[in-house]
Amino acid sequence: MNGTLVGRSAELARLARVLEASAEGAAGVALVGGDAGIGKTRLVTELVAEARQRGFHVLVGQCAELGDALPYLPLADALRGAEPVVREAAAAHPMLGQLLPGTESAPSAGLTQQRLFGSLLGLLAEVQPVVFVIEDLHWADRSTRDLLVFLSRMVQSERVCVVGTYRTDDLHRRHPLRSVLAELKRLPTVTNVELGPLGTGEMSDYVTTLGQVNARELGMIVTRADGNPFYAEELFAAVAEGETLPDGLASLLMSRVEILSAAGQQVLRAAAVAGRRVEDELLREVSGLPLADFEEAVREIVSRGLLRVHGYGYAFRHALLQEAVYTDLLPGERTRLHAAFTRLLTVPAELAHHHLASHNLAGALTASAEAGRLAERLGAPAEAHSHYDQVLSLWDRVEGAADLAGETRVALAFRSAVMAADSGDNHRAVTALRALPPTSEVSERLAYYLFETDDTEGAIAAAEHAVQTAFDQIALARALATYARTLLWSPRHAEVEELAHRALETARAAGAKDAEVGALLTLATFTEVRHDMAAAHDLVETASAESTGDLAMDLRARYHHARIHYEQGLLDEAAQVADEGIRLANETGLKWSTYGTDLRFLRFLIHYVAGDWDQAEAVAASFGARVGTAPEATLSSYALFIEVARGLPAVESRLSWLRPFWNDSLVAYISRGLAAEHALWRGDPATALDHIHATFDALDPGDSGAIRIAAIGLWAMAELGITEGADDLLTRARFAVTTGPVGEGGRLGPEGQAWALRMEAEWHRVHGRLDVDLWREVVDTFSYGFVYEQARARLRLAEALLAAGDREGAQTEWELAREQAGKLRAAPLETALAEFGRRARFGPGASDGDGGLTAREVEVLRLVADGLTNRAIAERLFIAPKTASVHVSNILAKLDVSTRTQAAAAARSRGLLA
Repeated sequence: MNGTLVGRSAELARLARVLEASAEGAAGVALVGGDAGIGKTRLVTELVAEARQRGFHVLVGQCAELGDALPYLPLADALRGAEPVVREAAAAHPMLGQLLPGTESAPSAGLTQQRLFGSLLGLLAEVQPVVFVIEDLHWADRSTRDLLVFLSRMVQSERVCVVGTYRTDDLHRRHPLRSVLAELKRLPTVTNVELGPLGTGEMSDYVTTLGQVNARELGMIVTRADGNPFYAEELFAAVAEGETLPDGLASLLMSRVEILSAAGQQVLRAAAVAGRRVEDELLREVSGLPLADFEEAVREIVSRGLLRVHGYGYAFRHALLQEAVYTDLLPGERTRLHAAFTRLLTVPAELAHHHLASHNLAGALTASAEAGRLAERLGAPAEAHSHYDQVLSLWDRVEGAADLAGETRVALAFRSAVMAADSGDNHRAVTALRALPPTSEVSERLAYYLFETDDTEGAIAAAEHAVQTAFDQIALARALATYARTLLWSPRHAEVEELAHRALETARAAGAKDAEVGALLTLATFTEVRHDMAAAHDLVETASAESTGDLAMDLRARYHHARIHYEQGLLDEAAQVADEGIRLANETGLKWSTYGTDLRFLRFLIHYVAGDWDQAEAVAASFGARVGTAPEATLSSYALFIEVARGLPAVESRLSWLRPFWNDSLVAYISRGLAAEHALWRGDPATALDHIHATFDALDPGDSGAIRIAAIGLWAMAELGITEGADDLLTRARFAVTTGPVGEGGRLGPEGQAWALRMEAEWHRVHGRLDVDLWREVVDTFSYGFVYEQARARLRLAEALLAAGDREGAQTEWELAREQAGKLRAAPLETALAEFGRRARFGPGASDGDGGLTAREVEVLRLVADGLTNRAIAERLFIAPKTASVHVSNILAKLDVSTRTQAAAAARSRGLLA
């Protein structure tokens, strides 16, 4: 590779901007694409040099042309070649440590891929700033592609820069990288850089950096190279050696190989069969040459720039050269060399590759089966599935396949289906399981995956069959637990209790801990729906008391244990259990798994409710705003609780990223509900009401979320001075209280009860009634620990007390609310309290006020003072005449006057008409 970078200043500047942003805490991903030989590696090498100057740690990994055979090859490559401080940090993470030399893979405890991904994210955070380069993504295995997508979505505020290179000329229509690139290029964190051919002037400049050529030779090289730097280098080398230039790049490359000695060609052919890189000792053994002859041949090859020294072996200077040499091999020669590698290699995936290429089907089957099991342990389910499918495709062509594979065809096909599901392809898993004999084990997994894909009817049928065909107590326990789970939200939910108890008894008798915990959690959820929170708490506490050996189940148990504490209003207990779950998730690399993320959501809410807002804001800072998927949008939505309540400037930007995901019901419920509050604090109740109506449309009937949304909607209606639609909001929300999602009544903890009361109080407020007793009950019910909502309710209570003539009581509540809001730094609420205090003339020496009139009522009062009738007021303010009448009645009551004339006089005396 020539040392001078020519003609790529614009592309390097774009990459440098990604690096600079990463250094400042805005993580980024750069994808560098272009034809083979166009200069992708040279450009990235320049970026890496700049990164080192800036103090970045650098990880560089290379994909190999073995397809999905070797999972996480570039990650393992990067870690093995990393600086000592990075390798030591990686070794401290068990899931990453097993990728380092001399480390055995650990037995699987479930969720191995998620653990590995989470561990890598943790490592990058520990050693930041860091650049992670993945070369030749067009050869990446499925798990590496998944890892790239994960990092592209998850790194946001870390000082991390991920760079990937790929060949555009290799991406045929069905290439698996095409869909990945299409997905990544839509992400805001991703910068795409396409390298085109160098121009004639740039190519001339580049060739002159390689050495001396005359004008005729320069013109010929520039013309033939067609803007490709690698092709230009090869042409220059051929000219320098006085060779006649053949047509085509492959012929040109082989012309340089053919001038080697016979021994040199023999060694280079063996190296080409190994792939892009090969260890010295392995290459010597396969070449079959005596040591002295081998070393002389290698010295010749390296001196001519065909191979370069790489670690303890050698690497082709460019992948195109390796491909050209490999393609030139005779069929028999290629077969014999692959067979030679099988006698020396020990890595199952490599063995499987070489056995297949040498037509040894029995060896390929044996190695593929072992490679699949190893991939399972490494947390690469997609590769495990691929290896098992390879075994199945060879099965009928190999005698004694079951003995060679170490298990029956049905058992291996079942294992392959499970791996497909673990890699996220439930539909492939379902198809594979349906093709197998319907044993209890097969039917139980089929039911589980069908339930995950929302095929409740199919899941129930499969679970029933699993129970009926169970061959032992462990199988029966698992089948019963899954059966109970499939019925939980179905019309047959009444059967859940008996089934779950039966599953529990069977699991305990058989020692099936995973089935026991699954049954306990299903039974706990069922008990919650039946309003027995104490019993539900006892069940989840039992479920989370001991490890099951299944990390997914252990985290699920801890999440539900903490959640039930939270929903009972036991915030300290919820925090303790959630912290234990988060600690387990972090230790096992599962911070970003489903329940690892749910535990962090929950911990954030506990901070928020308890008034620990600085901690809540710190947690929310890790919920990236630049989202690309619905799960990311859900995570981001939670941050709005604290950002809206504190009036932070990040709200508008976050909402703009979330807007495309408002078709997702959970994202809409959280983010549009909070967008409505944001609009209300900004004095735009009409926009707030639009958000509320849209959110209601996304909620299922009986969803308890309707209560909070209705309360906010009624707040907006009160500000607008309208009553139309208020009764409908109240009715739909009351349905959630009285009926719930399965028709047996809603289950409301302290928070739900408080919101239900606030909803009723807001409805009265819409109709012009400030009910002191009801608002006091709202304040008392939120006193279980929800500091912010209690402060907001105190503001309404103060308004009601002032309207009722209890000025002293109103000021007391106002002062308490101001104190709470001040500690929280809840700026919008502080502003509203200050405005109310100004209107009420609260403060030292104040003795009179405006009676606690709302902003809308002050507006109506000014029109009354101008002599307008109720109908004229309604037309001026675009409200109903009845609503105007209600406002006037409230004004008379609050000002303690009996006529409109007296109200106008009172307004002038109090300075309300200024």
